[in-house]
Amino acid sequence: MPLIEWNEKLSVNIRAIDDQHKKWINILNELHGAMKAGKGRDAVGNVLDELVEYTKVHFASEEKLMKSNGYPLFAGHKKLHEDMVKEVEILRSRYSSGAAGLTIEVMQFLKNWLSEHIIGTDKNYGPYLNGKGVH
Repeated sequence: MPLIEWNEKLSVNIRAIDDQHKKWINILNELHGAMKAGKGRDAVGNVLDELVEYTKVHFASEEKLMKSNGYPLFAGHKKLHEDMVKEVEILRSRYSSGAAGLTIEVMQFLKNWLSEHIIGTDKNYGPYLNGKGVH
């Protein structure tokens, strides 16, 4: 069973962003599966690296879209992104150095952050950008 499943509550009604959110969820589910299956550190580390890098790619894409359309809450949203990138980079660094493992609590944190960020923050820019003709 996946850690998180895509559903319409997570849609921001912008196809490109929804597709990126689906990919992000798939990577998180892959990480969770690798951890639960007891895959080796290298295998889990590779998926964790992919999650961190895709987080950066996704955030850059969102920020470009918000900025180019004059989204009024851009600065605060960008700050949330910067904070999350720092958190996942710290997690990756601690995992890579052997100082920390991936636990159910870490996976739950990532799941909650992702779903709360999409529902609580990203859904705010959807109607604004839709009004600008972005779908």
